[in-house]
Amino acid sequence: MIFPTLDGIDDNLHNLIVSYINLLVLSADIHSFTQASNAPGVQEQVLIRKIIKLHDKYMAYVTDCFQNHTLFHKALKEAFEVFCNKTVTGSSSAELLATFCDNILKKGGSEKLSDEAIEETLEKVVKLLAYISDKDLFAEFYRKKLARRLLFDRSANDDHERSILTKLKQQCGGQFTSKMEGMVTDLTLARENQASFEDYLRSNSAAHPGIDLTVTVLTTGFWPSYKSFDLNLPAEMVKCVEVFKGFYETKTKHRKLTWIYSLGTCQINGKFDQKSIELIVSTYQAAVLLLFNSSDRLSYSEIMAQLNLNHDDLVRLLHSLSCAKYKILSKEPNTKTISQSDYFEFNSKFTDKLRRIKVPLPPVDERKKVVEDVDKDRRYAIDAAIVRIMKSRKVLGHQHLVSECVEQLSRMFKPDIKAIKKRIEDLITRDYLERDKENPNTFRYLA
Repeated sequence: MIFPTLDGIDDNLHNLIVSYINLLVLSADIHSFTQASNAPGVQEQVLIRKIIKLHDKYMAYVTDCFQNHTLFHKALKEAFEVFCNKTVTGSSSAELLATFCDNILKKGGSEKLSDEAIEETLEKVVKLLAYISDKDLFAEFYRKKLARRLLFDRSANDDHERSILTKLKQQCGGQFTSKMEGMVTDLTLARENQASFEDYLRSNSAAHPGIDLTVTVLTTGFWPSYKSFDLNLPAEMVKCVEVFKGFYETKTKHRKLTWIYSLGTCQINGKFDQKSIELIVSTYQAAVLLLFNSSDRLSYSEIMAQLNLNHDDLVRLLHSLSCAKYKILSKEPNTKTISQSDYFEFNSKFTDKLRRIKVPLPPVDERKKVVEDVDKDRRYAIDAAIVRIMKSRKVLGHQHLVSECVEQLSRMFKPDIKAIKKRIEDLITRDYLERDKENPNTFRYLA
């Protein structure tokens, strides 16, 4: 299928070609996509792989059959913008693309690819991102997953992490990747900081925390926000915190450390009747277990009071230790749910064929939090765009203000017109703008 000439295409033929290619792309392989997304147990990467394959297929048509004509590139772009912004089984394309990247880049991902294949795949993923309107949503999902790869040593290759950030920076600009680049830099500095801490301990024997301690110091502005509780640490952990604070004060007195215990992991030795087993647990789980070094039996209320945890978090912790796969604690009554009248004891009879086990916590659905954070950031972005436009224009009509705001923000997300109107009203109440007295549809900037 080759056009002998593409010069002088009139508007009617132009519209016909655009509509035809849109129809081709949107209908091609749609049945297999639907099957892939609905089949139980099929992961997100199956769908994204099929979209990549489909894009390669039609890009080859544009290049080989249509002489790389800009008209067909435009048609392909318009088609994929519609197609790639569909919601699939309740998940946005932005989330699916971020999850696909995470699977490629983390250790133990389901796809075993060579370095060259990974680079090629990442290149194609970034090309798909160009079609997605909610780029800010992708950025936040990607940042959350990047944080987990970096903090829990799950990243398979640092070079690939930097490579995709370079590609994203070229595609979306430096502001898009600035926080992510800061996260990668933070981890490099954290390794140097840990080496300095170990030197400090070697030269200050009196300051030794008593247990092996690794601390990762992060810059707040780069990383996703995490809940920080005023956890009452067991005595063993309190000394660790104090020793590190002493070390950090020798480096700087102008920074405040906020401890995020929810991101910590501990390796503790469980001495059971049959054998000792090394338990890999979260800091919170470790805090619960260490209480049983000094008490044989504790009630739910006693654990809550000693650790200063809220109900939801304590239920999650106790369930993971007494009701899940590894029953490190025995619970009375022996039910599968946690109630405030329960009592707990260390299960000395627990055994396992392995000498080292990881006790998982129930996963938390972070999707709602990510969407909320993005919505909040969008409000700030809309406010900033409106103020920027009005500061330069001084006086502007409602329609022009809305259209300029949409144009400025469309690189990162497609702003909702109702949201823009709401932000305009909010800026009026905060005395950034005022309505013209003679024409209510005209706004004036208040310096």
